[in-house]
Amino acid sequence: MSTMTSMFRYACSAMHKYYKATVVLLLAAGAAAHAAEPAPEPYRIQPGDLLTISVWKEPELQGEVLVRPDGGLSFPLAGEQRAGGRTPDELRQSINQSLRKYVPDPVVTVAVKGIGGNRVYVVGKVNRPGEFAFSRPLDVMQSISLAGGAAQFASLNDIRILRREDGRQSALPFRYEEVAAGRKLEQNILLKNGDTVVVP
Repeated sequence: MSTMTSMFRYACSAMHKYYKATVVLLLAAGAAAHAAEPAPEPYRIQPGDLLTISVWKEPELQGEVLVRPDGGLSFPLAGEQRAGGRTPDELRQSINQSLRKYVPDPVVTVAVKGIGGNRVYVVGKVNRPGEFAFSRPLDVMQSISLAGGAAQFASLNDIRILRREDGRQSALPFRYEEVAAGRKLEQNILLKNGDTVVVP
């Protein structure tokens, strides 16, 4: 075997090992990045939502149920259930537990058929102020867009988000021009049910 052939084979082997190692590193980096992504928050039922609840092989135990303003609902044999603030799976488990005295090994399904509870309010100097329902995550910029954008002479850097939690109200500042320029994006928070965006 000539020296040139040996060198060529050595170079090919070295390149093969290099590319193999590179692919492994890229796959590992991709897996790590995917693992680092936070899992999306499960949807929590709100007053006004329309639910479909059914029990397998029990035709009398199925139907559509509207969540009352107090967050509760009634379901045959399961009685009163707290739905507001729970995920559909948490409500399913609760109904399942309540039915066990009457139905052996019940298989309960809970699905959200209509979103009626998640609402935000955009008021002040916007083109279409009002109440807006949402079923997907909604941030401040998107809520202003739903309201037709800011009106002329709006104080874009004095926007406030009014939020009521545990009986106490807070005002969160929002500077539109900073976020629009890609700065201090942490201000562009996801809104919660009942939030009011005030554009002075």
